[in-house]
Amino acid sequence: MTGPVTRHPPILPTSAPIVFRGSGLTHAGRVRESNEDAILTDPDGALWAVADGMGGYGHGDMAADIVVDRIANLADDAMPAPGLRMLIEEANRMILARSAEQGIARMGATVVAAMIQNCVATIAWVGDCRAYLWRGGQLRQLTRDHSVVQELIDSGLLRPDQRETHPQRNVVTRAVGVDPRIEIDTMSLQMLLRDRLILCSDGLTTCVSDAEIAAIMARPADPRTTCRALALQALENGAPDNVSVVSIFAQEAW
Repeated sequence: MTGPVTRHPPILPTSAPIVFRGSGLTHAGRVRESNEDAILTDPDGALWAVADGMGGYGHGDMAADIVVDRIANLADDAMPAPGLRMLIEEANRMILARSAEQGIARMGATVVAAMIQNCVATIAWVGDCRAYLWRGGQLRQLTRDHSVVQELIDSGLLRPDQRETHPQRNVVTRAVGVDPRIEIDTMSLQMLLRDRLILCSDGLTTCVSDAEIAAIMARPADPRTTCRALALQALENGAPDNVSVVSIFAQEAW
């Protein structure tokens, strides 16, 4: 599907050019025998993604790999929002076709992806993988979960603090590779010097609170160390699911 295109004002030159450096880490966790997550990291600091294979449908690792492989084809000069939507839609069709070819009842993946172009980060997501922004000492969730629990919260039937104890906390309302029609949300924001952006699977957010994430993001560190610290916190908290995180820092070029 095609969504609205956001126009951004021109980026004014600054005395300190911004570069984006990042890292990613994925871990099976303490309970699962296999890791059905997949991540995309970009040495040039332009394109990143986390995909969480839905093991309940079977072959979740295959679905996550398809999603990440398609997103990796986004051209550097592509229009980010339409480009990300197009490739996620392609992944949706490929997963459905693979399921039919191999006689798999269902398989799918949730995903969050980011493309940074001219200091503007465009986020696309389906499901409950999340993107967070750390700016000026504050952590802000950029994405809104596509989940049963989020719908209950939005309708006032559930308090946010009841999210992680609800019996349907892992039930998503959107996923890649489940239905022929897929709805993809996107948003864009101007990145500023010293901003920190993280993408993660729900394996992190179900066992690491926003307060714990914020405390880790506040530490002086590089992207690799931040990813490691977040994953270790998840492991210390039990990590019942696969844990994947990507961190991208806006830094001075010199």
